[in-house]
Amino acid sequence: MHNHQLCRMSIHSLDDTDRLGRMLAQRLPDRATIGLVGTLGAGKTRLVQSVAAAIGVPEGTATSPTFTLIQPYHAANKKIYHVDAYRVNDLDEFLELGIEELMEEPGAWVFVEWGDRVADVFPDETLWLRIEVASPTQREVTFFGDPAVWESLFFNSL
Repeated sequence: MHNHQLCRMSIHSLDDTDRLGRMLAQRLPDRATIGLVGTLGAGKTRLVQSVAAAIGVPEGTATSPTFTLIQPYHAANKKIYHVDAYRVNDLDEFLELGIEELMEEPGAWVFVEWGDRVADVFPDETLWLRIEVASPTQREVTFFGDPAVWESLFFNSL
């Protein structure tokens, strides 16, 4: 996991999560891998649902991939692969899912919940989001990544 902290923000409501999802949908490059780190209930799935909604995936379509491991969503000429690494036993099992091919697919965004468990196979240009529960109504989101890739795309214009 790339350790350069790019930005930190507080989220106080589901509306804030939806705004963050819309911002990501507007600013992510054509192809991106996003590692999501956080405890159970931190909001990882909700954030992916917000990104999916922002590109036109019908409400209720985006669900947790806990049991399917990979959930694909398609809308607006964009593909989202929502991956859950929580139940993956090891790196080999994760690779057997075809994850490297998904990460290289043109026009695809790959969101991996519990990505820190399998970070060794992530591209160097991965954007990492750590979501921490600060209180029942507040989350702290910290962005990590390669500044050469992400700072100009996201943070110089915020």
